[in-house]
Amino acid sequence: MSERRTFLKDTRHILRNAARKAERDPQFRSRLLADAKTALAEEFGTNIPDDHIIQIHEKNKQLSHLVIPPISMISAEEREAARTGAASLAYLKRTMYDPAPPIRPSQTETLEFSDSDVRCPEVLLADAQESIRRGLSFLQSSIGKNGAWHCIRYNIADANIPRHFERPPFVTAYCALALQQSDAAIAKKICAQSRNYIADTMEYPGLWRYYRHLPPDLDSTTTCSLIFGEHPWVQYGTNMERILSNRDDQGLFLTWLLAPDEPDVTAKFRIEVDPVVNANVIALLGDCPETRPAQSWLQGLLNSDKINHSSKWYPDPVAVCYSIARAVAFIRPVLDHLAPSIAHKIEESRNERGDFDHILQTAQAISTLDALGELGRIDRWRQMDILLRTQFEDGGWPEILAFGDQQLMWGTVGQIGHAAESMTTAFCIEALERLIRSIA
Repeated sequence: MSERRTFLKDTRHILRNAARKAERDPQFRSRLLADAKTALAEEFGTNIPDDHIIQIHEKNKQLSHLVIPPISMISAEEREAARTGAASLAYLKRTMYDPAPPIRPSQTETLEFSDSDVRCPEVLLADAQESIRRGLSFLQSSIGKNGAWHCIRYNIADANIPRHFERPPFVTAYCALALQQSDAAIAKKICAQSRNYIADTMEYPGLWRYYRHLPPDLDSTTTCSLIFGEHPWVQYGTNMERILSNRDDQGLFLTWLLAPDEPDVTAKFRIEVDPVVNANVIALLGDCPETRPAQSWLQGLLNSDKINHSSKWYPDPVAVCYSIARAVAFIRPVLDHLAPSIAHKIEESRNERGDFDHILQTAQAISTLDALGELGRIDRWRQMDILLRTQFEDGGWPEILAFGDQQLMWGTVGQIGHAAESMTTAFCIEALERLIRSIA
């Protein structure tokens, strides 16, 4: 993955370099005009998807080319309707579909059993393989035919507000990134379907938004780009100007990508600089001058207690560390010095038995430590047993808050939770795959 991040950073300038080379190298110019994809692949080692067309245009004194962006996926009427809070809420209902059922009770979120009750390694390994198979079967039945993963939107402060399904591209990308750890054929098929859905929801010049009535955001854009990075808009940095311009005075990346005419319906509840967003940008762009302020900021958070309440969108330090560890793994070895601090934060999140608050936190903690090479800090067999004991008979795992304003510390706006059994299941499968590989 680190090679992929380096490649992505280098390819930001490939088209510019190709134009310069064509200017001074007649043979390359001829090859580029005859077969652009082959010429770019041979010269720069890049691979353009088969269904994407590259057109090369030659300028001369009598001919200029004006490249215009594609028609927006969101109409002018829809953009205008989102300019007021009331219209935004009405428009939000269009992103929802089907009332969601009540949460399915599980036997317990934190299992209490002694170390002597942990099953023997041979039994656990065999059960873990079967557990992954059942989990993938559950996912296959719960993900839409178009590749969209769903989650459930609900009000944390008021249980009487109806729960609804929603299917933003972010959720699909967030879960597919976890599922990529599995080499199973079903997992690969699901991830391929996920990439199709993410492609369908991409907007020019390579941006994504959570809801249609909200502006594009860097959390959705970077997470989706990590899954769908082979598209030239991402691969060649068509979206780079928008991403890099979205920084504050300290060089930290802001969450919302507000264009000059973009309706700002996020002002009342947004927190601009989020650690997960900045970690995702680092994972996407790699180690470069533009990401170094964010790298330093994350290091400062990890070395203090500020990380505990640094994100509005992610409910606990484990969820934040999970994304930071992903960035560490993607651009290794640049951020390896952060590994001890991240692992220490994970250890601090355990209770007196050495366990975590719930199964989603358990899964993300396992994956975080494995990505850092720090799994020796926990009892792997016990944590594997916890994962297996909390799985439902149908292969899913309990619905647990994955992101949203859990502590209600940001006022009356935005007290929304997002969760789904399929989301928890994706992270539990990732954790089991990592545990099995580490033990083998």
